[in-house]
Amino acid sequence: MDLSVARFIEAVTALPADTLATVYEESLDRWPHGGRDVSRAAAVSASENSAIQHAVRVALLERVHDLDKAHPGLRGGIKSACCIAARAVIKRAKLTEVQYRLLLDPFTAVGVPVPARDA
Repeated sequence: MDLSVARFIEAVTALPADTLATVYEESLDRWPHGGRDVSRAAAVSASENSAIQHAVRVALLERVHDLDKAHPGLRGGIKSACCIAARAVIKRAKLTEVQYRLLLDPFTAVGVPVPARDA
């Protein structure tokens, strides 16, 4: 897995439960306004997708009780949002700045560092 993606996943999955809930809600709000289409544009290979899903799932599984206690059902929702955003980090050179920001701004708004799109 690309180091920038691993760092992104590590930063996101370490956020407090309430912050993750905020990120998830903001990601959901963006979904009907282009998020779905941008997510498709950020498609990765099956092996890359599997590695992302595994890393996010393992990191969140360690916090399942904390997440479920704070916000029931959050683990599944934030897992999806994090995986989609991680794919955007991988495919950042393929995305426009607007597309990249659409998927990643909910994360950067809470202090998660992301690589520049043209990096």
